[in-house]
Amino acid sequence: MIPLNNRLKTVAKYIKHQTLADIGSDHAYLPLYALENKLIENAVAGEVVIGPYEAAVENVSKYGASARIDVRLGSGLSVIKSLEVDVITICGMGGPLIAEILTQGKEKLNNFPRLILQSNIHTEAVRETLVKLGYEIIAEEIIKEKKHIYEIVVAEHAEKKIHYNPSELKFGPLLMNNKNDIFYEKWDREYQHLTKVFKKIKDETAHAEKCMQIKKEIMMLKEVLDYEN
Repeated sequence: MIPLNNRLKTVAKYIKHQTLADIGSDHAYLPLYALENKLIENAVAGEVVIGPYEAAVENVSKYGASARIDVRLGSGLSVIKSLEVDVITICGMGGPLIAEILTQGKEKLNNFPRLILQSNIHTEAVRETLVKLGYEIIAEEIIKEKKHIYEIVVAEHAEKKIHYNPSELKFGPLLMNNKNDIFYEKWDREYQHLTKVFKKIKDETAHAEKCMQIKKEIMMLKEVLDYEN
């Protein structure tokens, strides 16, 4: 049985395809789990760092999956060929890095594979990039594991041009409509932090522009958290 944490098990819920590319695969546990549970037929496990790459090669061999999972050393989507996969997972990175990987490898997305993206921070950058690349968000989850909060975004080809407003980009168009305790915890923490910062610098002329930006974010947070203005 492949060991997998709850974060990646949540990601795996959205995999049911022919060929997976797991970018930043580390020990290749996600593709191994997907293969074991018959969620995929084949996979590419991509890793840019030599240590995790070697660990993935060893792990795939250990579980007898070398014929089905091809471990490749390379950066981002450069490890896959066009039209090779129909689902891509990128997990455990910051939102801006995930966005950069998708943008730099956009020629590998011509067939619009499903994208399952789990960011640790700044998921807004991911959502903005998905819109630019012609994708639509079809599912979102916010989960907590070992005191850390993660957002998972699942996207597919948009049949028509999609537009998300600033609040939807920041908080998630689907998460906003299904606010759970973890959602409130994450964004209340941000609200408390920004409120403290604002109080410290609000009377300093040198920070006038920053104050305006923070005030705008605080108002947005108050609205989404249903706090009274």
